[in-house]
Amino acid sequence: MTGRRIVPMLLAFALVGCGSSPQIPVNDDQTLVMESSVLAAGITAQKPEYSIENITPSASSTLYNERDKPVTVNYRFYWYDAKGLEMHPLEAPRSVTVPAHSSVAIFASSHYLGARKVRLYLYL
Repeated sequence: MTGRRIVPMLLAFALVGCGSSPQIPVNDDQTLVMESSVLAAGITAQKPEYSIENITPSASSTLYNERDKPVTVNYRFYWYDAKGLEMHPLEAPRSVTVPAHSSVAIFASSHYLGARKVRLYLYL
C-alpha cells in the first residue's frame, strides 16, 4: 500500500516542477564578483550600474585602490537576458591599472539588445 501512495505523490511533484517557467535569476547581491586576491591587493569596487542608452545596454563601475602602489586589475562584464541566461559569445577580458590611492571608472556596452542584467567579474 505504501508504494501506491508514493507513485501519485511523485507524479504530482513532477507536474509541479514542469509548470514553472525556466528562469535563472541573477541575484542583485551577486552582480559584483571579485577573487580574494583582488581584495588582498587593496582593490574595492562598486556594483555595476546597468543602463540603456540609445537602445544599447551599458554598464559602469568604479574601482578603488587603497594601497601605496598601482594595481592592474583584469575584468569582464557578463550579460544576461530577461530569463537570466548568459549571452554568448562572451566579451573579451579587459584590464585596467588603478593608480595608488585613486579610483578608475570602467564601462562596457553590450552588442546584445536583449541584455537585461549585468555581472562584473574582477581578478588579478
